[in-house]
Amino acid sequence: MLPPGVRVCCMARRNRICVCLLAVLTVSTVLYGHYYITSESPGSPKARASWSQQTVDQLSIQSLPGEVERAANDAEERTEKRQTAPNHVPERAKFPPSQEKSGSPCQGSLKSKVKTDPLYGERFSFNVPVLMWDKHFTPVTWNSLRDRKVPYGWHGISYSVLSSTLKLMNDSANSWLFDARPSGNCIRCAVVGNGGILNGSRQGKAIDDHDFVFRLNGAVIQGFEKDVGTKTSFYGFSVNTMKNSLIAYEVYGFTKIPQSEDLRYIFIPSDLRDYLMLKSSILGIPVPEGYDKGDQPSKYFGPQASAKKFKLLHPDFLAYVRSRFLRSEIMKSKFGYLYMPSTGALMLLTALHTCDQVSAYGFITDSYQDFSDHYYERVKKPLLFYANHDMLLEAKLWKSLHQHGIMKLYQR
Repeated sequence: MLPPGVRVCCMARRNRICVCLLAVLTVSTVLYGHYYITSESPGSPKARASWSQQTVDQLSIQSLPGEVERAANDAEERTEKRQTAPNHVPERAKFPPSQEKSGSPCQGSLKSKVKTDPLYGERFSFNVPVLMWDKHFTPVTWNSLRDRKVPYGWHGISYSVLSSTLKLMNDSANSWLFDARPSGNCIRCAVVGNGGILNGSRQGKAIDDHDFVFRLNGAVIQGFEKDVGTKTSFYGFSVNTMKNSLIAYEVYGFTKIPQSEDLRYIFIPSDLRDYLMLKSSILGIPVPEGYDKGDQPSKYFGPQASAKKFKLLHPDFLAYVRSRFLRSEIMKSKFGYLYMPSTGALMLLTALHTCDQVSAYGFITDSYQDFSDHYYERVKKPLLFYANHDMLLEAKLWKSLHQHGIMKLYQR
């Protein structure tokens, strides 16, 4: 047995060793924690790449065009939000002041109905961008869309044309369909097709009672106000359908497209000429090249058509609409390269992804054979079917959406 003095010395030495070991362990833990935070935290480049890739990997190989890109971007955005102080919202996550919702949410909105619907809850994705604008034109988007055919991509359209056009779409008004939210909590929209079912319908007042009214192509109003109303908030078209309508329906009174200070134009980018016309319209110059070279956009949209008046549908939205809602058997035929959803279908689905309540007038229904092709035709003309659209598939979709209570379809 050690003498008492020696025992005390040994105990003191052992305590000092324990203290040293504890200090070493503490420092090691701090250093490891610092390494983990800087290299593996959700905000670090390494972790962000890993997290984004994990999110991408969870998507099936049948993902919609652009969804992989969006998944990675969404993952990165969620990371940034985690690191942001609670009282700060990243600029790209803000609603423009005119878009911010006030008061209680819209009761019975179509989004709430879609969410609980066993069929359409899987089809609708309100995260797909409806409109293309400057902030969406990134290298990633260019690489994603440059090899896909129009209108679902940019194949055959030069980078310089796209860049010079989209950089002009740099106002928040180009990123949101509605420049201002109506006074009520619900955005109520009427989409007016040109079907013969509207002739004698006396739906004009009901149409005009909506907050916003969409019209398209050969939208004749004069002489049919009681049937189709007078209000026009949005006019949807491609340059091809607009010009063909001005030629084909001039005899019925369609001599110019709607114009007013509050009206907004929705371009469907179905060809190079749409991007060229859009650019020239904003700049107020003749179309410099292509099929419409020398044409004056002011005769269509008025002399004071600023960038805020124009909206451009996103190619990803068009691909999503075709894939989720209107995938026609025509696509498998020799005419598949011609097929795309009709202008009316694209306007109606645009409204269904942006409005709280949607009513459709003048669209094809089960009783289409009882009516003329268009409501303004003096002599009944049967609805003809062409390979570029699948009108019966569209009729089936409108009927189903009506039956599920997601929209209201005017029928007779």
